This record gives sequence, C-alpha cells and structure tokens, in this order.
Amino acid sequence: MKDKNFDRIAAFEKAIAEKYGTDAVQNPRANWDETKEEEYLQQMKEFYQKTQQNEEWQEKIDINGIKISKKLLNRESLKCCPICNSFAKKSMDDVCLVKFDCCEKCYIQFVEGREERWLKGWRPDEAKQKNA
Repeated sequence: MKDKNFDRIAAFEKAIAEKYGTDAVQNPRANWDETKEEEYLQQMKEFYQKTQQNEEWQEKIDINGIKISKKLLNRESLKCCPICNSFAKKSMDDVCLVKFDCCEKCYIQFVEGREERWLKGWRPDEAKQKNA
C-alpha cells in the first residue's frame, strides 16, 4: 500500500457515491454528536443488561446430582387436560390448553367447529369422556 494511486481511489469513491449515494463514502464520524453518543451508550447498556439476564437464566442449578436450568424451575408445573386428565405431551397440547383449556385430542373431538359453544361453557359429560 506504499504506492497509493489517489486518482484510482477517487474514481472508486465517485463510482460508489453514484451507485449508493454520498452517505456510502462519507466518514462515519461526520454526523456523530453528543446526543448520538448518549443514545449509543444507553443502547449498549440495555444490551449488556439483557445479555447478563439471559446468562443468569441459563445458569444451571445442582438438584440431587442433576444440573437443571434456572429457567425450567420458574415455569409452571406440567398441566393436564381437565377433560381427559392426560398430560400435555406436544406443543399443540400446550396451545390448546392455553386457548381452550383442553388437550389437542379433546379439542379435535369436542371443540373443533363448535368453538362458540365451548367458550360459552359447554363441557362433555363423563360418559362421553370415557368413550374418548
């Protein structure tokens, strides 16, 4: 880089400016001021706080010789379906439990296509539940 061809560099800068605009060849410090510096420092502070919080969640705790993430200990206990008493096994079961208070199997059998009736409070009787 001892033999810099300044005419060639200027030609590259001119071509870049024509294609991408003058901001592409401008010095990044040209528009930087104290307010932007303060915003940047605030954003970095928030970023590092979130990173630190995430690392704390990923921290493992030893319980009876088994390492478990702190994140798992703060979750609600496993829910079971109030209709058929089965535990949620799939993510779709979790979705149905949150939205309709039943597992996916019960949703398909009792709720699907009859959401209004379900949301008004209808639930299957025990005879229908045993056949499910």
